[in-house]
Amino acid sequence: MKLRRRTFLRLAATAVALPAVARIAGAQTYPSRPIRIIIGYTPAGSADITARLMGQWLSERLGQTVVVENRPGAGTNLATEAVVRAPADGYTLLLVAPANAINATLFEKLNHNYLRDIAPVAGINRFPNVMEVNPSVPAKTVPEFIAYAKANPGKLSMASSGAGSTIHMSGELFKMMTGINMTHVPYRGSAPALTDMISGQVQVMFDNIPTSIEHIRAGKLRPLAVTGTARSELLPDIPIVADYIPGYEASAWYGLGAPRGTPPEIIEKLNTTVNAILADPAVKKKFADMGATLIVSSPADFGKYVADETEKWGKVVKFAGAKPD
Repeated sequence: MKLRRRTFLRLAATAVALPAVARIAGAQTYPSRPIRIIIGYTPAGSADITARLMGQWLSERLGQTVVVENRPGAGTNLATEAVVRAPADGYTLLLVAPANAINATLFEKLNHNYLRDIAPVAGINRFPNVMEVNPSVPAKTVPEFIAYAKANPGKLSMASSGAGSTIHMSGELFKMMTGINMTHVPYRGSAPALTDMISGQVQVMFDNIPTSIEHIRAGKLRPLAVTGTARSELLPDIPIVADYIPGYEASAWYGLGAPRGTPPEIIEKLNTTVNAILADPAVKKKFADMGATLIVSSPADFGKYVADETEKWGKVVKFAGAKPD
């Protein structure tokens, strides 16, 4: 028996609408099982701490366990690729970091395109670095340091936690904007770099504030400036680099991303939840005590932020001729 035209059209419209209805229903019941946040760093650093705090707070608000999974390696690319390959259902998230912006240029060939393959979810926080020197360096201000470097070409060695890290790129941006020359010495992490900084084997470093703050307070390292856009609450008497080099800014920042194709309703739910967490005074204080400021954003705003950082650091990588370890 032939279907009447009106009946056929009604059934066809219903069939087209079913996927949308299913997506909305899925978003309404999301999450119904544990969520993973994959990060490309080892435990204990600012990335790991940020991910674990956010995981705890998301779990409390969403009513599901949030598991943080460390997958270091290949400059965080292993973690990113794991999320790129994961189902786009909101149950596997990526802790997005500056490495995602830097790696786009640092690596000649990747198995993914971050800006294409990861959907932005929400920003979380931003950590400025601190430009610090071994006390044997006579400079006590940024202008004095620049003058000393120019008067002693090739004498200064700049430590970092690895090629392409934000610590490395912060120093390369400084070199690019001042025209000074420093020899880059990459280490496998901040800890060995700080050991040689304190002993005087290397003379300058643009380290994350949380990992250097105790050495600074003990007088083992001398801070010259903070690399963010405002003074740090942890180092309130230390100026910012931009006071002397207008336009300079370098920070470690973190946010959340999801596999491309994740339903927009789920991304919106996660974004709303993250922003509600960041509005909590206790959360603000927790991050402030760590020296971090907040990134409250829509998915689109966070996506633009990462795209802008990708363009910015691409220029610095090319200037430095940096290559992955």
